[in-house]
Amino acid sequence: MSEFIQITEDNFDQQVLGYKQPVLLEFGAPWCSPCHRLEPLLIQLASEEWHGRVRLAKANVDDCPNLVVRHSIMSVPALFLYIDGQPVQQMTGFQPRNKIVEKFGPFLSSQPTL
Repeated sequence: MSEFIQITEDNFDQQVLGYKQPVLLEFGAPWCSPCHRLEPLLIQLASEEWHGRVRLAKANVDDCPNLVVRHSIMSVPALFLYIDGQPVQQMTGFQPRNKIVEKFGPFLSSQPTL
């Protein structure tokens, strides 16, 4: 089962930008109800149809103000897909599974399985 790695301002460059596999980064917060609803969907996708193709990561917006500014986060949850250290797609707000697959699937289906 896929789990989220915790992203901080100190490990962002290494764990997201420098990671060899695509990274789906969720910006959220403990007080964010839609974030809590989104996370099981992402875990399910990463464990099933995107298995071996993506790493899940999350950053707490309350603890990462510089990353929030850098990504122009205005609301949570906010998802950013990084491939080869570059953001290639993003989505804001809770979305149903089919919308998440529609948005990020084309980028991940072409990735090799690790």
